[in-house]
Amino acid sequence: MSISHAPPTPTSTPDISGKPEKGPVEVEPAAAPPDLVALVPASSRRTRVPRWIRRTTGPVLLLALWQLLSSTGVLSEDVLASPGTIARVAGDLIEDGSLTSAMSVSLQRVAVGLLLGTLVGTGLALLSGLFRIGEDLVDASVQMLRTVPFVGLIPLFIIWFGIGETPKIAIITLGVSFPLYLNVYAGIRGVDSQLIEAGESLGLSRWGLVRHVILPGALPGAMTGLRYSLGIAWLALVFAEQINADSGIGFLMVQARDFLRTDVIVVCLIVYAFLGLLADFVVRTLERLLLQWRPTFTGR
Repeated sequence: MSISHAPPTPTSTPDISGKPEKGPVEVEPAAAPPDLVALVPASSRRTRVPRWIRRTTGPVLLLALWQLLSSTGVLSEDVLASPGTIARVAGDLIEDGSLTSAMSVSLQRVAVGLLLGTLVGTGLALLSGLFRIGEDLVDASVQMLRTVPFVGLIPLFIIWFGIGETPKIAIITLGVSFPLYLNVYAGIRGVDSQLIEAGESLGLSRWGLVRHVILPGALPGAMTGLRYSLGIAWLALVFAEQINADSGIGFLMVQARDFLRTDVIVVCLIVYAFLGLLADFVVRTLERLLLQWRPTFTGR
């Protein structure tokens, strides 16, 4: 009699630890990564209209209101000429060359006065900001002089320098010097003392500290002072050219005042405004180039 044995049933073989050995594990395919969505700043998402259009909307609306009041008779020609009349007069002045000649003379006066004022104001600020003895000798005198209205010095300048170009350039130089002095001095004294200590620990000499630490730290204040100085330069030019002047934009305004020509006066004022705006644009462009290392808040 033969005894048949059933085939052995496969069982899991215990491993060394006594636990049954696991069989092959099926690995599920990895899920696809989610699509990346580019993040757009909220300020960029809200920008629908180009910025140059938004910036010109205000002046265009003001010009339209001005033309409307002139057309309806609310503003008479004797009080304020209409924009159309002013545009026609400006074209006539450009055609006969009187406006371009006056602009060149005024620009030359502002350029010379701004250059001299920048040298004087920045030089005094460096002397007063870098040296304590310089501050003791310079700062008190500058603070006293800047409280004196520079327009009130015009009679003295006429007595001292005559009625030529010198008093006009001197009054522009004086007006430009004080804003630059104050801002450059504040920028120098506003440099973090820890940066000075770090520069000294790196072995920088005194000139190296001034060149690599102090002057770059004071540059934002200097650019702000330059923008203020440009505005004051045009203001000083208006006063200087209306006193004993025989050329320039201010001279045209004086002549227009004598003949009650409000259209010519407004043309000269618009020229002053555009020249000042152009100068400010140049300084802001220079500021963006020189201060690329300083990120700033641009508004939302």
